[in-house]
Amino acid sequence: MEFLQPATWSEALAMKAEHPDATPIAGGTDVMVELNLDHNRPSAILDLTRVKELTEWGMDDGMLRIGAGVTYTHLIDELGDRLPGLAIASRTVGSPQIRNRGTVGGNLGTSSPAGDAHPPLLASDAQVEVASFSGARRIPVREFFTGPKKNAMRKDELIAAFLVAPARGPQQFSKVGTRNAMVIAVCSFALDLDPERRRVGTGIGSAGPTPLRAVEAEEFIQGELDWEKRGRPSDATLGRFGELVAAAAKPIDDVRGTAAYRRHALAVMARRCLAWTWASH
Repeated sequence: MEFLQPATWSEALAMKAEHPDATPIAGGTDVMVELNLDHNRPSAILDLTRVKELTEWGMDDGMLRIGAGVTYTHLIDELGDRLPGLAIASRTVGSPQIRNRGTVGGNLGTSSPAGDAHPPLLASDAQVEVASFSGARRIPVREFFTGPKKNAMRKDELIAAFLVAPARGPQQFSKVGTRNAMVIAVCSFALDLDPERRRVGTGIGSAGPTPLRAVEAEEFIQGELDWEKRGRPSDATLGRFGELVAAAAKPIDDVRGTAAYRRHALAVMARRCLAWTWASH
């Protein structure tokens, strides 16, 4: 196995062009598990940990552009006030050691349906910036995931950053696991409330072949909420929202939970997240 260590972003892109089958790692928290269990044995590893450009973030035309190498810990500490939903999700990732190494960029690259960062990114309508030696492009996150652990990137591309608008209102993330810490989600749900645009965004994790949005639930609740007087949604409205979120899921039975349980849990999480966010705006 060849081990490649670029020092700059341009070097990384050149190495990826020369070795398109190389597996990139930032924190390596997903890749090393695959290697240790002998589930994957790539011909080359492209270590991006020394590429400083990937650890930077800033504003880009009103959006936060966050480098693919920004760790969960830095995101929580430096961006938690501007991206509260993603920060809540980041706090549920592994242990402090994993959060110190792991990155949202790596989570996107792995493209697991259970990735904790994915529902908040979907709810906030984020974009993924990918690049190759020949140029860069931005993919809406809702179009990025194409199947279990598959995405819309070409073999010669790397994730440079993700872009997301600073929260315009309250956000929430909720996750069910088989225990209370350091666990892969049985299912998860994220909500983004934008009172100014009267928009509600959703994201579902670990309940389908890819992370999902609950589009019908979004359309329903946007027309039901009392945006003017901010009156509390009725129990019937909250219940219907939960039903529509559950209906958008495409879960399976597996070792972590049944499809029926995932749908039930999503309905409960959706109702609670909506009640929490609406009460706090």
